[in-house]
Amino acid sequence: MGIRFSIISVLFLFILSWTSFTTTEAYDALDPTGNITIKWDIMSWTADGYVAVVSIFNFQQYRHIQSPGWQLGWSWYKKEVIWSMVGAQATEQGDCSKFKGNIPHCCKKTPTVVDLLPGTPYNQQISNCCRGGVISSWAQDPATAVSSFQISVGQSGTTNTTVRAPRNVTLKAPGPGYTCGPAKVVPPTKFISDDKRRKTQALLTWNMTCTYSQFLARKTPTCCVSLSSFYNKTIVPCPTCSCGCQNGTCVDPKIASVVPAVSGKNNLEPLLQCTQHMCPIRVHWHVKTNYKEYWRVKVTITNFNYNMNYSQWNLVVQHPNFDNITQLFSFNYKPLSPYAGINDTAMLWGIKFYNDFLSQAGPVGNVQSELLFQKDPSTFTFEKGWAFPRRIYFNGDNCVMPPPDSYPWLPNAASNLATSSFIILLITFFSVFILV
Repeated sequence: MGIRFSIISVLFLFILSWTSFTTTEAYDALDPTGNITIKWDIMSWTADGYVAVVSIFNFQQYRHIQSPGWQLGWSWYKKEVIWSMVGAQATEQGDCSKFKGNIPHCCKKTPTVVDLLPGTPYNQQISNCCRGGVISSWAQDPATAVSSFQISVGQSGTTNTTVRAPRNVTLKAPGPGYTCGPAKVVPPTKFISDDKRRKTQALLTWNMTCTYSQFLARKTPTCCVSLSSFYNKTIVPCPTCSCGCQNGTCVDPKIASVVPAVSGKNNLEPLLQCTQHMCPIRVHWHVKTNYKEYWRVKVTITNFNYNMNYSQWNLVVQHPNFDNITQLFSFNYKPLSPYAGINDTAMLWGIKFYNDFLSQAGPVGNVQSELLFQKDPSTFTFEKGWAFPRRIYFNGDNCVMPPPDSYPWLPNAASNLATSSFIILLITFFSVFILV
């Protein structure tokens, strides 16, 4: 009986730990309040339904939606149809054979909607539409961190008490990773007129909140970090198979010239250059120079994916000396302070029309910059890997770091490290000897 109870207890703890893991994975310590909020504002009633403006707000500090853009899906509560749309379109019309005369834009029970492309005629646009589904992160550009479209819904009810919110909302941005909660009735959105003298409001507003999980987005990481320094000739590479090992499915750099360039939409299935780490992105942190009152770092981001161009890329780096950063030479910078009073996290991204576009793998598939830090005598040191970042994110995904014991050490620290290892080994030997 006791053994059976123990087995049940172990299974319960395993299931509990697994569910806890998948839940906490959606929490981002560097952006604890980040989410995507979908706001569904009913603006007017029609003969058999309503007209609404749907807005997708990206309140994430550094995770944006890149090409080929977002896809929004849901299930209708009743037998609703989409009569028309402005600023977006349903990917499939579905079976509208029962309708005579006016044919709906979409009759599917579970429609999927995408943004329209740039260059769409003005009579098919509304504000914040038609960017191909690309949405900036909130820290990079709040003005373009929202996407909107107008939808005319029929067979839905024509009052606040008879209309029903869409269910089972899904968001691909552009791939999986987001989990959306149920629609909630919130205070109606208010709108200010152009002359700022009058306010109007929606007839009814629903909010749906979507959170991101890197674990749900993909089984393996998407980036890794390598390290080097001026005081040690050792270059610490990304850990082997940091992003999984893909046997026989990578491109030999010797024949990379025959790989066609990415044209049009990006392909979500990576085509990687053969490397020992097998990651689409590698971030290299090089401690370059030491001055009397300053020290300099060179950061290089390399794309090893032949199927992806990264537009509006960004990097988040955590290091204690970011509270004394003096100059960046070709990146934009914004401090992130997820913890009150601690400024150790920075967001870096490219300068528009200069290096904000990270091309596919190849000769131009990299961007780089140098950072100049001022030393704080009370904390600064090159010992024990202090000069290297604590963690790095690329486009919101946590990158694989090398193990701390492999970091480049100061030349005079190598002998101390060897001595320490010898002492630990000696103590272990004598402990075992005494026990025996």
